[in-house]
Amino acid sequence: MLPWKRVLGYLAALLLTAAVTVPVAATAHAAPAPSRGWNDFTCKPSAAHPRPVVLVHGTFGNSVDNWLGLAPYLKDRGYCVYSLDYGQLPGVPFFHGLGPVEQSAGQLSAYVDRVLAATGAPEADVVGHSQGGMMPRYYLKFLGGAAKVNALVGIAPSNHGATLSGLTNLLPYFPGVKDLLSAKTPALADQLVGSDVLNRINQGGDTVPGVAYTVIATRYDEVVTPYRSQFLDGPGVRNVLLQDLCPLDLSEHVAIGLIDRIAFHEVANALDPGKATPTTCASVFD
Repeated sequence: MLPWKRVLGYLAALLLTAAVTVPVAATAHAAPAPSRGWNDFTCKPSAAHPRPVVLVHGTFGNSVDNWLGLAPYLKDRGYCVYSLDYGQLPGVPFFHGLGPVEQSAGQLSAYVDRVLAATGAPEADVVGHSQGGMMPRYYLKFLGGAAKVNALVGIAPSNHGATLSGLTNLLPYFPGVKDLLSAKTPALADQLVGSDVLNRINQGGDTVPGVAYTVIATRYDEVVTPYRSQFLDGPGVRNVLLQDLCPLDLSEHVAIGLIDRIAFHEVANALDPGKATPTTCASVFD
């Protein structure tokens, strides 16, 4: 008899294989990658999906690579889908989300305004991975975003900071390292537990009125730890653990945002709760 961990690993591999291969077969009629039709500023939201969806990548991500899975998934379901690059540093191509969180939130604000102007929609929905699930909360709280955003869906968001599985707890023992992080990659320093930015975002409560919040986390997250620190408190919040929906899902911090169709199904539920269907292991085939 195979050891149980090997069995789970085998089943997880099958699930991930389905996650990668099923969309190709199901959407062979669609336009070629990488855009597959998203970031189309001529798109007009339908009555079924009246709000455009803005995707916000994570640290070291970008507007294309982070969303090669989720953007086509939502586009194929009738949404107008957009993604931006933010937090760029001079001389650093491709890898973004590195600038100060406050400045990145300003870039998100301008981009949402652009999307709303193009689509004619009064509000957008925002979906973000990792830093991309936390940073929009600064926009909602301090830059007037709550009046323009209906829902925020965070996939493995760094809502209360990250310790990289405890490694950053060593920073006090190495004077100057934290200052170096702040100077070279401000977003990393901003996401450390107890940072000034996070304290401001979370002071007075995790949420702002009028926005529906969903957090989708995985038990196997090795970056934003402990994983329950991703969850939010407050009215209009739904916290979801992937393994409560599918115990076989072994996605970690990166996979949950890039290829996990179980997480994607739950994102779709959060965007249209009135038509939500149960998310299970079989959702990889949806």
